[in-house]
Amino acid sequence: MRAVSTPPHLRLPACATAYRLETARGPFAVHDAVPPDGASGATVLLVPGFTGSKEDFITVLEPLAAAGHRVLALDQRGQFETPGPDDVSAYTLDELGADLIAIAEAAGDGPVHLLGHSFGGLSVRAAAIGNPAALRSVTLLCSGPGSIPDPEATKCRMLLELLAEMELPEIWAFVSGMADANEEYTGVGTDVVDFMGRRFMASAKAGLTAMGTQIVDAEDRTSALKATGLPVLVAYGEDDYIWPITEQADMAARLGGRHEVIRGAAHSPAVQHPEAFAALMIGFFETLP
Repeated sequence: MRAVSTPPHLRLPACATAYRLETARGPFAVHDAVPPDGASGATVLLVPGFTGSKEDFITVLEPLAAAGHRVLALDQRGQFETPGPDDVSAYTLDELGADLIAIAEAAGDGPVHLLGHSFGGLSVRAAAIGNPAALRSVTLLCSGPGSIPDPEATKCRMLLELLAEMELPEIWAFVSGMADANEEYTGVGTDVVDFMGRRFMASAKAGLTAMGTQIVDAEDRTSALKATGLPVLVAYGEDDYIWPITEQADMAARLGGRHEVIRGAAHSPAVQHPEAFAALMIGFFETLP
Protein backbone atom coordinates (compact mmCIF):
# COMPACT_ATOMS: atom_id res chain seq x y z
CA MET A 1 0.00 0.00 0.00
CA ARG A 2 2.35 2.71 -1.19
CA ALA A 3 1.63 6.35 -0.47
CA VAL A 4 -0.32 7.97 -3.29
CA SER A 5 1.18 11.44 -3.06
CA THR A 6 4.13 12.75 -1.05
CA PRO A 7 4.61 16.54 -1.16
CA PRO A 8 8.25 17.50 -1.77
CA HIS A 9 8.00 20.19 0.94
CA LEU A 10 5.40 22.11 2.94
CA ARG A 11 6.38 25.73 2.16
CA LEU A 12 3.53 27.88 0.86
CA PRO A 13 4.63 30.41 -1.77
CA ALA A 14 4.30 34.10 -0.96
CA CYS A 15 1.27 34.37 -3.25
CA ALA A 16 -0.76 31.87 -1.18
CA THR A 17 -2.51 31.82 2.17
CA ALA A 18 -4.01 28.97 4.18
CA TYR A 19 -7.45 29.29 5.77
CA ARG A 20 -10.89 27.70 5.98
CA LEU A 21 -13.27 28.90 3.29
CA GLU A 22 -16.84 29.20 4.54
CA THR A 23 -19.42 27.76 2.14
CA ALA A 24 -23.10 26.88 2.17
CA ARG A 25 -22.03 23.29 2.94
CA GLY A 26 -19.61 24.10 5.73
CA PRO A 27 -15.95 25.15 5.98
CA PHE A 28 -13.22 23.75 3.73
CA ALA A 29 -9.48 24.08 4.32
CA VAL A 30 -7.81 25.71 1.34
CA HIS A 31 -4.55 27.10 0.03
CA ASP A 32 -5.59 30.22 -1.88
CA ALA A 33 -3.01 31.54 -4.35
CA VAL A 34 -3.73 34.88 -6.00
CA PRO A 35 -2.34 36.17 -9.30
CA PRO A 36 -0.43 39.42 -9.75
CA ASP A 37 -2.50 42.62 -9.82
CA GLY A 38 -4.43 43.05 -13.02
CA ALA A 39 -4.48 39.38 -13.97
CA SER A 40 -7.85 38.11 -15.14
CA GLY A 41 -7.61 34.36 -15.67
CA ALA A 42 -10.40 32.15 -14.34
CA THR A 43 -10.20 30.52 -10.92
CA VAL A 44 -8.86 26.96 -10.70
CA LEU A 45 -9.94 24.45 -8.04
CA LEU A 46 -7.51 21.59 -7.33
CA VAL A 47 -9.03 18.50 -5.70
CA PRO A 48 -6.80 15.83 -4.09
CA GLY A 49 -7.22 12.08 -4.18
CA PHE A 50 -7.81 9.33 -1.64
CA THR A 51 -5.63 9.90 1.49
CA GLY A 52 -4.39 13.14 -0.11
CA SER A 53 -4.76 16.82 0.75
CA LYS A 54 -4.27 20.34 -0.59
CA GLU A 55 -0.53 20.04 0.12
CA ASP A 56 -0.23 17.67 -2.86
CA PHE A 57 -0.44 20.76 -5.10
CA ILE A 58 1.92 23.01 -3.12
CA THR A 59 4.57 23.21 -5.87
CA VAL A 60 2.17 24.29 -8.63
CA LEU A 61 0.35 27.12 -6.87
CA GLU A 62 2.91 29.78 -7.80
CA PRO A 63 3.27 29.01 -11.53
CA LEU A 64 -0.50 28.78 -12.03
CA ALA A 65 -1.03 32.05 -10.18
CA ALA A 66 1.80 33.72 -12.09
CA ALA A 67 -0.04 32.80 -15.29
CA GLY A 68 -3.00 34.86 -14.09
CA HIS A 69 -5.20 32.34 -12.29
CA ARG A 70 -6.50 32.38 -8.76
CA VAL A 71 -5.85 28.85 -7.47
CA LEU A 72 -7.66 27.11 -4.63
CA ALA A 73 -6.20 23.77 -3.54
CA LEU A 74 -8.50 22.14 -1.01
CA ASP A 75 -9.07 19.30 1.42
CA GLN A 76 -12.28 17.46 0.62
CA ARG A 77 -14.67 16.84 3.51
CA GLY A 78 -13.07 14.61 6.10
CA GLN A 79 -9.58 15.11 4.64
CA PHE A 80 -6.85 16.51 6.90
CA GLU A 81 -7.96 20.02 7.95
CA THR A 82 -11.52 19.96 6.61
CA PRO A 83 -13.96 18.52 9.16
CA GLY A 84 -16.20 15.65 8.17
CA PRO A 85 -19.01 13.70 9.85
CA ASP A 86 -18.68 10.24 11.33
CA ASP A 87 -21.13 8.80 8.81
CA VAL A 88 -20.08 6.97 5.65
CA SER A 89 -23.28 8.03 3.86
CA ALA A 90 -22.04 11.64 3.97
CA TYR A 91 -19.19 10.81 1.57
CA THR A 92 -20.98 9.64 -1.55
CA LEU A 93 -19.58 10.98 -4.80
CA ASP A 94 -22.67 13.11 -5.31
CA GLU A 95 -22.19 14.67 -1.85
CA LEU A 96 -18.51 15.32 -2.55
CA GLY A 97 -19.40 16.78 -5.95
CA ALA A 98 -21.95 19.10 -4.35
CA ASP A 99 -19.22 20.28 -1.98
CA LEU A 100 -17.08 21.32 -4.94
CA ILE A 101 -19.91 23.33 -6.44
CA ALA A 102 -20.41 25.06 -3.08
CA ILE A 103 -16.69 25.90 -2.94
CA ALA A 104 -16.84 27.29 -6.48
CA GLU A 105 -19.82 29.45 -5.50
CA ALA A 106 -18.10 30.64 -2.31
CA ALA A 107 -15.02 31.64 -4.28
CA GLY A 108 -17.27 34.17 -6.01
CA ASP A 109 -15.33 34.29 -9.26
CA GLY A 110 -17.87 32.81 -11.66
CA PRO A 111 -17.46 29.46 -13.43
CA VAL A 112 -14.22 27.73 -12.47
CA HIS A 113 -11.76 25.27 -13.94
CA LEU A 114 -12.07 22.08 -11.87
CA LEU A 115 -9.25 19.54 -11.62
CA GLY A 116 -9.40 16.26 -9.73
CA HIS A 117 -6.45 14.02 -9.00
CA SER A 118 -7.09 10.25 -8.76
CA PHE A 119 -10.16 9.72 -6.52
CA GLY A 120 -10.62 13.49 -6.70
CA GLY A 121 -11.41 13.01 -10.38
CA LEU A 122 -14.46 10.97 -9.42
CA SER A 123 -15.63 13.82 -7.18
CA VAL A 124 -15.00 16.32 -9.97
CA ARG A 125 -16.94 14.20 -12.45
CA ALA A 126 -19.91 14.13 -10.06
CA ALA A 127 -19.74 17.91 -9.67
CA ALA A 128 -19.68 18.41 -13.43
CA ILE A 129 -22.63 16.11 -14.03
CA GLY A 130 -24.59 17.71 -11.20
CA ASN A 131 -24.00 21.36 -12.13
CA PRO A 132 -22.09 21.90 -15.39
CA ALA A 133 -23.02 25.59 -15.50
CA ALA A 134 -20.73 26.23 -12.50
CA LEU A 135 -17.66 25.06 -14.43
CA ARG A 136 -15.49 26.26 -17.30
CA SER A 137 -13.63 22.99 -17.77
CA VAL A 138 -12.87 19.62 -16.20
CA THR A 139 -9.45 18.00 -15.84
CA LEU A 140 -9.15 14.36 -14.83
CA LEU A 141 -5.59 13.84 -13.62
CA CYS A 142 -4.54 10.21 -13.22
CA SER A 143 -8.20 9.30 -12.78
CA GLY A 144 -10.10 6.56 -14.56
CA PRO A 145 -13.61 5.89 -15.83
CA GLY A 146 -14.73 3.65 -12.97
CA SER A 147 -13.31 1.39 -10.28
CA ILE A 148 -9.60 0.69 -9.98
CA PRO A 149 -8.56 -2.83 -11.02
CA ASP A 150 -6.18 -5.24 -9.32
CA PRO A 151 -3.56 -5.22 -7.96
CA GLU A 152 -4.32 -1.75 -6.55
CA ALA A 153 -7.93 -2.72 -5.74
CA THR A 154 -6.68 -5.59 -3.58
CA LYS A 155 -4.36 -3.23 -1.71
CA CYS A 156 -7.23 -0.81 -1.15
CA ARG A 157 -9.43 -3.60 0.20
CA MET A 158 -6.64 -4.49 2.62
CA LEU A 159 -6.73 -0.92 3.91
CA LEU A 160 -10.53 -1.13 4.25
CA GLU A 161 -10.12 -4.27 6.37
CA LEU A 162 -7.67 -2.40 8.60
CA LEU A 163 -10.10 0.52 8.90
CA ALA A 164 -12.78 -1.90 10.10
CA GLU A 165 -10.53 -3.44 12.74
CA MET A 166 -8.01 -0.83 13.92
CA GLU A 167 -7.72 2.82 14.88
CA LEU A 168 -5.96 5.31 12.62
CA PRO A 169 -2.68 5.58 14.62
CA GLU A 170 -2.29 1.79 14.50
CA ILE A 171 -3.05 1.71 10.79
CA TRP A 172 -0.57 4.48 10.08
CA ALA A 173 2.16 2.66 12.00
CA PHE A 174 1.55 -0.39 9.81
CA VAL A 175 1.28 1.48 6.49
CA SER A 176 4.24 3.77 7.12
CA GLY A 177 6.32 0.81 8.25
CA MET A 178 5.65 -0.90 4.94
CA ALA A 179 6.48 2.30 3.04
CA ASP A 180 9.73 2.67 4.94
CA ALA A 181 10.66 -0.96 4.28
CA ASN A 182 9.99 -0.39 0.56
CA GLU A 183 12.26 2.70 0.68
CA GLU A 184 9.39 5.00 -0.31
CA TYR A 185 10.68 7.66 2.08
CA THR A 186 14.17 7.79 0.63
CA GLY A 187 15.03 11.46 0.11
CA VAL A 188 11.84 12.65 1.84
CA GLY A 189 12.32 15.18 4.63
CA THR A 190 11.41 14.14 8.16
CA ASP A 191 8.99 17.08 8.35
CA VAL A 192 7.12 15.72 5.32
CA VAL A 193 7.02 12.19 6.73
CA ASP A 194 5.69 13.59 10.01
CA PHE A 195 3.11 15.61 8.09
CA MET A 196 1.89 12.53 6.22
CA GLY A 197 1.24 10.80 9.51
CA ARG A 198 -0.60 13.81 10.92
CA ARG A 199 -2.64 14.07 7.72
CA PHE A 200 -3.70 10.44 7.80
CA MET A 201 -4.57 10.47 11.49
CA ALA A 202 -6.51 13.75 11.17
CA SER A 203 -8.74 12.26 8.47
CA ALA A 204 -12.29 11.20 9.23
CA LYS A 205 -12.31 7.41 9.49
CA ALA A 206 -15.78 7.32 7.90
CA GLY A 207 -14.46 9.38 5.00
CA LEU A 208 -11.52 7.07 4.42
CA THR A 209 -13.84 4.07 4.52
CA ALA A 210 -16.37 5.58 2.12
CA MET A 211 -13.78 6.89 -0.34
CA GLY A 212 -11.86 3.61 -0.30
CA THR A 213 -15.04 1.65 -0.89
CA GLN A 214 -16.11 3.86 -3.78
CA ILE A 215 -12.75 3.79 -5.53
CA VAL A 216 -13.02 0.00 -5.83
CA ASP A 217 -16.73 0.05 -6.76
CA ALA A 218 -17.13 3.23 -8.83
CA GLU A 219 -19.61 3.29 -11.69
CA ASP A 220 -18.44 4.33 -15.16
CA ARG A 221 -20.17 7.67 -15.81
CA THR A 222 -18.13 8.74 -18.81
CA SER A 223 -21.20 9.14 -21.03
CA ALA A 224 -22.89 11.40 -18.50
CA LEU A 225 -19.78 13.59 -18.29
CA LYS A 226 -19.59 13.83 -22.07
CA ALA A 227 -23.25 14.88 -22.16
CA THR A 228 -22.43 18.01 -20.12
CA GLY A 229 -20.60 19.46 -23.11
CA LEU A 230 -17.81 20.77 -20.88
CA PRO A 231 -14.24 20.92 -22.23
CA VAL A 232 -12.33 17.99 -20.71
CA LEU A 233 -8.63 17.25 -20.36
CA VAL A 234 -7.51 13.72 -19.47
CA ALA A 235 -3.88 13.66 -18.31
CA TYR A 236 -1.69 11.15 -16.51
CA GLY A 237 1.93 10.24 -15.91
CA GLU A 238 3.53 7.86 -18.36
CA ASP A 239 4.14 5.41 -15.51
CA ASP A 240 0.77 5.75 -13.76
CA TYR A 241 -0.12 2.55 -11.91
CA ILE A 242 -3.55 3.06 -10.30
CA TRP A 243 -5.83 3.01 -13.36
CA PRO A 244 -4.21 1.40 -16.42
CA ILE A 245 -3.13 4.09 -18.87
CA THR A 246 -5.00 2.21 -21.61
CA GLU A 247 -8.24 2.75 -19.64
CA GLN A 248 -7.50 6.44 -19.25
CA ALA A 249 -6.70 6.82 -22.94
CA ASP A 250 -9.92 5.05 -23.88
CA MET A 251 -11.87 7.33 -21.54
CA ALA A 252 -10.35 10.39 -23.23
CA ALA A 253 -11.40 9.06 -26.63
CA ARG A 254 -14.93 8.41 -25.40
CA LEU A 255 -15.12 11.93 -23.98
CA GLY A 256 -13.76 13.47 -27.16
CA GLY A 257 -11.52 15.53 -24.90
CA ARG A 258 -7.90 16.54 -24.92
CA HIS A 259 -5.51 13.74 -23.96
CA GLU A 260 -1.98 14.30 -22.62
CA VAL A 261 0.72 12.04 -21.20
CA ILE A 262 3.16 13.66 -18.76
CA ARG A 263 6.64 12.25 -19.27
CA GLY A 264 8.80 11.62 -16.22
CA ALA A 265 5.80 11.19 -13.91
CA ALA A 266 3.74 8.34 -12.48
CA HIS A 267 0.56 8.78 -10.44
CA SER A 268 1.33 12.22 -8.97
CA PRO A 269 2.50 14.56 -11.76
CA ALA A 270 1.97 17.71 -9.67
CA VAL A 271 4.60 16.33 -7.27
CA GLN A 272 6.84 14.36 -9.62
CA HIS A 273 7.04 16.84 -12.52
CA PRO A 274 5.42 20.11 -11.40
CA GLU A 275 6.92 22.18 -14.21
CA ALA A 276 5.41 19.99 -16.92
CA PHE A 277 2.12 19.74 -15.07
CA ALA A 278 1.79 23.51 -14.64
CA ALA A 279 2.75 24.18 -18.26
CA LEU A 280 0.18 21.65 -19.45
CA MET A 281 -2.61 23.21 -17.38
CA ILE A 282 -1.74 26.75 -18.41
CA GLY A 283 -1.68 25.72 -22.06
CA PHE A 284 -5.03 23.96 -21.72
CA PHE A 285 -6.69 26.95 -20.09
CA GLU A 286 -5.38 29.23 -22.84
CA THR A 287 -7.22 27.19 -25.48
CA LEU A 288 -10.59 27.80 -23.80
CA PRO A 289 -12.91 30.79 -24.20
